[in-house]
Amino acid sequence: MTAFLDNTLSGLALGAVYALVALGFVVIFKASGVLNFAQGSLLLFGGYLVAVLHDDLGFAGALAVAVLATGVLAGAVDRLLLQRGGPDQAAAPVQTIVTIGIDIVLVTELSRRIGGDLLSLGDPWGDAVTEVGPVTVADSRIAAIAVSAVVIGAVFALFWFTPWGLSLRAAAEDTEAAALMGVRLSRVRMLAWCLAGALAALAAVFLAAFPAPGLERTTGQIALKAFPAAILGGMASPAGALAGSLVIGLTEAFVAGYQSDLHVLGEGVGDVAPYAVMIAVLLVRPTGLFGAKGAVRV
Repeated sequence: MTAFLDNTLSGLALGAVYALVALGFVVIFKASGVLNFAQGSLLLFGGYLVAVLHDDLGFAGALAVAVLATGVLAGAVDRLLLQRGGPDQAAAPVQTIVTIGIDIVLVTELSRRIGGDLLSLGDPWGDAVTEVGPVTVADSRIAAIAVSAVVIGAVFALFWFTPWGLSLRAAAEDTEAAALMGVRLSRVRMLAWCLAGALAALAAVFLAAFPAPGLERTTGQIALKAFPAAILGGMASPAGALAGSLVIGLTEAFVAGYQSDLHVLGEGVGDVAPYAVMIAVLLVRPTGLFGAKGAVRV
């Protein structure tokens, strides 16, 4: 029972962090139709800034700068590189490929700077743990759940109660109609990229926190586990991204926790489990858990 509770809490913490990254995937897709494969490198960039600045600015100051700078970088990538031909969703497949190149450039430079080091982000939780009944939980995981819940709630409030959220939903529903009604599509999608970058930088803090050893050059690859979470829930559904992230997080935690019982599947089963779950769900629901079937008039 103790192992079950421990795996559940670990899975919820992982799922909460994955949800931050998955929401970035979803909000960019809703605004521009682009699958942003540079999300992992943006996460690594944000974590790197926190690591190099926390000695001078303190953890809170470094995190604020990293969130702002990563958001600005993501917005600049969209505005200066992807929107050069205008905010045309017909160009989304080409722009998706461009994000792969952007990811390679960013990861290469950041890997050169990080090298083989493990960087501490100076988070205030350290290796502290808390007893929750029979389970010992790292304070960083409790913080991950609490902070992610607040931030995700704020993001959903942006979707539903702000002019930008209304514009985003209108653009996702019908781009041409939204443009005719005065929605500034270029601004809507640039702000979506800024938000996704900021969420990625925040997620980096918890992915590098205890019990992880710290930030390393491969940390950005962990963020790609949020990609099947977004696909699993439905790429155009923020609620689906949240649900999919919790499913992926719990799956990963339980597979890792019961690795000894799953040895017949191989030692690397934990790495492929999120993708296996994604494929299994898509076989039943090709549009994802919360995806809607499109109607085509012929």
